[in-house]
Amino acid sequence: MSPRPRLLAATVAVLALGTAAAQAQTPAKPPKAVIELFTSQGCSSCPPADALVVELAKDPSLIALTLPVTYWDYLGWKDTLGKDSFAKRQKSYAKARGDGQVYTPQVVINGASHAIGSERAEIEKAVNQVAATGFTARIALKEENGSLQINVAPANGESETTAGIWVLPTTRQAAVPVTRGENQGRTLSYANVVRGMVRVGDWTGKETSINAPLSATQAPEADGYVVVVQAEWLGKHGLMMPGAILGAARGLPKH
Repeated sequence: MSPRPRLLAATVAVLALGTAAAQAQTPAKPPKAVIELFTSQGCSSCPPADALVVELAKDPSLIALTLPVTYWDYLGWKDTLGKDSFAKRQKSYAKARGDGQVYTPQVVINGASHAIGSERAEIEKAVNQVAATGFTARIALKEENGSLQINVAPANGESETTAGIWVLPTTRQAAVPVTRGENQGRTLSYANVVRGMVRVGDWTGKETSINAPLSATQAPEADGYVVVVQAEWLGKHGLMMPGAILGAARGLPKH
């Protein structure tokens, strides 16, 4: 299946995988980029991109996420991991870029640029471009007394930035046998499948600390989570839309 248009919007990015005991997480080196793969089990062009993101997820300098969409469900197979909200997120990104390009497999880098999800060279080129400037927010995470403490600080001095702080529960590894549709007979493997998105606070460009309930990190089948800081812009009907990702940090896996 050739790349096909559809959209969805992103949110703020900081990756942290939860632990039962209280833990502080201050990455020695921030990640270079956040990569979001919009994919579908009903898309015959998607398995190579799914496999590539599984490989990219092994790179500690990257936060690679999988967001399955639902707009190909009519082709004969309903995506078992798909969410309508991910399709909306992808569309919002395309609106923010102004190019209207929505397709699968599509990778969005730091909530801004995009590339075909199976084109490793193009993805690496985009990652290197954003890595040259780095994130504008630095994030530290700590679990204590039933809450998630999130500290967000500016990397290069205070700014007038308006952003949201989000928690994204994830499943580190998933394998799905497909029995109908364009990928019939295949078992598809995924890395860091996003299970939900919970907005837990605001960032205004100054050093900020918030406490979020640990329940924000939890979702059915989730064994980790990502905390994301993402710029926002006002869309039609007064709705806030996701913009560039401003910061990201990887945490520890749940046991």
